[in-house]
Amino acid sequence: MPQAPIATPCQNICKIDRQQRFCLGCFRSLGEIAAWVRLTPMEREAVMAALPARRQRYHIVGSHITISGT
Repeated sequence: MPQAPIATPCQNICKIDRQQRFCLGCFRSLGEIAAWVRLTPMEREAVMAALPARRQRYHIVGSHITISGT
């Protein structure tokens, strides 16, 4: 039986903010992006669950991510 594709938050906007070290498209860290295919389904779910809070805490200004309120 073929395996289901791995769900991913990738938005195909693969640009890393050098200071915050998050992708401007999906808000994953470099480590999370690199490890994605090796993570268990539970680990991927944990990363996915953390992304909405990151999007609220950080916002994109130009080509950089800043912390809300700064």
